[in-house]
Order: sequence, then structure tokens, then C-alpha cells
Amino acid sequence: MSIPYRPALAGFEPYGAPQLDVPVALNVNENPYAPSPALIADIASAVAGAAGTLNRYPDREFLDLRQDLADYLAVESKVRLAPEQIWAANGSNEVMLHILQAFAGPDRSVLTFIPSYSMYPEYARDTNSTMVTVPRKDDFSIDLAELSDIFARYRPAVVLLASPNNPTGTALSTDELTAVMEASIGNGPEDAPGSDCLVVVDEAYGEFRRDGVLSALELLSTYDNLAVSRTMSKAFGAAGLRLGYLGTSREIVDQLRIVRMPYHLSALTQAAARAALAHSSEQLSQVQGIREARNEMAERLSSLGLEVAPSDANFVMFGTFPDRHRIFADLLDRGILIREVGPDGWLRVSVGTPEENDAFFAALEEALA
Repeated sequence: MSIPYRPALAGFEPYGAPQLDVPVALNVNENPYAPSPALIADIASAVAGAAGTLNRYPDREFLDLRQDLADYLAVESKVRLAPEQIWAANGSNEVMLHILQAFAGPDRSVLTFIPSYSMYPEYARDTNSTMVTVPRKDDFSIDLAELSDIFARYRPAVVLLASPNNPTGTALSTDELTAVMEASIGNGPEDAPGSDCLVVVDEAYGEFRRDGVLSALELLSTYDNLAVSRTMSKAFGAAGLRLGYLGTSREIVDQLRIVRMPYHLSALTQAAARAALAHSSEQLSQVQGIREARNEMAERLSSLGLEVAPSDANFVMFGTFPDRHRIFADLLDRGILIREVGPDGWLRVSVGTPEENDAFFAALEEALA
């Protein structure tokens, strides 16, 4: 049989972290705590109510959900947005795909600084965009002295910046964010003379940032070419819900509305997400415990003589190892699954429950010995 495979996809494998049946899985940065019984009950009730209308299409504009998300951000980040400034989709992956469908595409480039999230090149590939990657400095920061030249050379339509960054865990400083935004002004794609680049700050792990670390949401009132992406997968412990969202200008949201598929958020997803958001204070309290556990994990790794990247996320990147795969494999043999990702020599481990973290360190000490 001969079918017309798309040449650009030749040789690629589907994205996905290993999904293995092991006692301790600390490889995909999930929240280790299941929803509370009260939250489960409220989600079940909300979904049951929505199920009675499944013969009808869902609310295409989902303004009630967008209002709830705006209310949540006003508490979490102290930034008040109108519901029309919020967009949501099936995970932040779909949000990013909407952005590239609307603003990138053929003959336009997408810029990021590596190491960073491994899905970014796939978003570019899937939208026929040109991916441009620029190496970060040795400490995983962005070289601010080079920004003007980089933007002028590549004229990106979209810039994707993860903060906190995955896989390093490092967040962008205020100086870095501001410098990127300033460099983006007037350096949009050549087929749109005088335009600015659309800068997307991916804050999937934003709730875990340390005290005093800026959220890019605070810059939305200053830069109308900025969008800030979030997710309910991590802080809300709702990876299975698949609900990502962003805050930006109404004009940018309107462009995303053009490219989205009709009725892309099911009535069940909307109901479940709204029920979860009603428990946001409970979830943010849990986040504080995960932040503390992350700091303890970083200290324990350092005490073993390992190098640890500063983390504002719910994971820690550590190393460096002449043969990181041996450490990864030794841990797996002991029932501990982490992630072999990022720069050579480094490994990444998600924060688990206290019992999972203890099991990880026991196995790691054996592997190091």
C-alpha cells in the first residue's frame, strides 16, 4: 500500500515520556496528590449536571469558565484580567498550537532559547513554521547582550519562553523578561513590517515559583504583544483534566478564536474545570507544601555532592554525570522512574510524596555508590 505521507513528518516518533508500571514514577512533573474527596464529589456533581445537556453543543465561548480563571489569577498573581482576555483549550499544548496557527506558519519563524520544553519544535513543525533555537548561557540564563542582534537577525513571529523553564526549573528574572519584551518591539516577521514579535511566556509551573519571582502576568498592562500561558495540570493536580489557558490582550484572543475548532472544550471539561477552580484555595495551600518539599529535595541532592539547578518548579534538575543513563537505569532497576532529559549529564526528578521522595533518595544513594 502506498499512501501520501507528509514528507515533513518522515522519521519522527510520537511525543511521550516513558509510561512504565513502577512503584515510584517521578518523571512527568505531576502533582503527586490525588484530588480531595470534597473536590472529587464537586467535580462528579458538576459533570453529572452537564451530562444532562450532552445532546446540545457546549458553550462555544465558555465565558463563565474564563471568568473563573480570571478570578483565580487575580488571587494567585494579583493581576485582574477581563474574561475576554482569557483563552483556554485542551491543555496548554493546544493553547500553544492555537497561538502558532494564528501567528506563525509558513515563511514565519518561532524562536526559543534552549534547553527548553521539547514540544516547542513539534508545535513549529505541525504548523509549518521555522523553528529557531538559541543556546542559553552555562547557568541557563538568556544572554541579554545578544538579544537585539538575535531578534533583528531572525525576525520571529512568535517567541516561546518557559518560565519556570522545563527541564531546568529556572525562572526568568525581571531583567530577562523586560529585555526580551523590549527586543521584541518592531522586530516582528518581515512580511508584517513594523510589527512586534508575539512573546509567549509559558508558566505551566508558575504557581511553584519562589517568593519574589515575577509572573509575566504583571507585564500584560505594559506590553500588548505578550501572552502568558498557564495550566491546571500541575498546581491543581488535574493533569487528567487537560485544561490549559492564557492571559493576553483581547485582540490576541480574538485571533485564537478564529483558528480553534468549533466547540473545542466539551461541556464536561468546562464543568469539571469550574468545580476544580472553586477549590483553588485548597490547591494553593497544597502547592506551598510541594514548594517546601522541592527545596528540601534540592538541599539533599546538594548534600550528596551533586550539582543542582535552581528551581522554581515542582521538579529539580541535578547532575552532572559522565554516564547519566547508568544512573537512570540503576534507579529504574530499583523501581524509581525519573527523566533522562535536558543537557548532557543532567537528570530531572519530580517532587513526589514524602514516601516517594525517600524511596528516590535511598535508590539514588545506592546507585551513586
